[in-house]
Amino acid sequence: MAPFHAGELAVQQRMGQAHIAERVGRMIRAEIPAVAADFLAEQPMVVLGAADAAGRLWASQLAGPPGFVRAVDPETVAVAAEPTLGDPLREALRRPARIGMIALQPQRRRRMRLNGRAEPVAEGLRITTNQIYSNCPKYISRRQLESYVPEPTPPRHGIALDAAQQAAVTAADTFFIASADAEGNADASHRGGNPGFLQVLSPTRLRWPDYPGNSMFMTLGNLAVDPRCGLLIPDWRTGGTLQLTGTAELNWETGAFAAGSQCAIDFTITEIVESRGPLRWGPAELSPVNPVVE
Repeated sequence: MAPFHAGELAVQQRMGQAHIAERVGRMIRAEIPAVAADFLAEQPMVVLGAADAAGRLWASQLAGPPGFVRAVDPETVAVAAEPTLGDPLREALRRPARIGMIALQPQRRRRMRLNGRAEPVAEGLRITTNQIYSNCPKYISRRQLESYVPEPTPPRHGIALDAAQQAAVTAADTFFIASADAEGNADASHRGGNPGFLQVLSPTRLRWPDYPGNSMFMTLGNLAVDPRCGLLIPDWRTGGTLQLTGTAELNWETGAFAAGSQCAIDFTITEIVESRGPLRWGPAELSPVNPVVE
């Protein structure tokens, strides 16, 4: 049987794609194949999803020179980094935690997801894996890494998006989302599209379309059973990041659908952390399969 929980199965059935999910789900494994180990070792960045001490979900960026993430053995990944000072997950990951991780390689439009359990070690984190799988290149904007500038800035907190933050959200072609199932097993995923696909409905409300993907609906399935989630919205050029936590609702109303989407997700913000990471990337080459934003 495919490793899906009740929320994922419900969304797959509602979308009429359960037969596809059953087939695609066979690629999920617990052990790290050699090609995945090689891919991880090349990356200067990963995004982790996890819950903080209050149970709020956040997505956080970890960065370092290639090799800072590496497979130690077929079921273990070492990460020689921890969230920066002020990151919402810094303290949470100093104790054992269930995490989701996504490694995205914009240069080649490749991505890989890994879920498991993280434990703190002197060098950073040690992750025991229970789910590993690749995703297709759909909706990934191609861009090149230009520099690594490890000069963190103090984070700025808020509970509503100001005008500059709203502009950054509207300009985004990429964001990452952390979610979890009813048992707290976390996941981190990528969402991409043309600028404007992530809509600002108000200073505390966002909406985005769910474009067709691998038919497993892991993120939507999680949100169906636990609405808590966290977003990481990067400013690739400056290294800036917006981390948002709150709750999401699957919106099945036809009028909320954007072109090319299967449904919409409405997100209510409860807290914002704005900071700056070390990576600077070049301009985007948008994915040719991105639906037009009206």
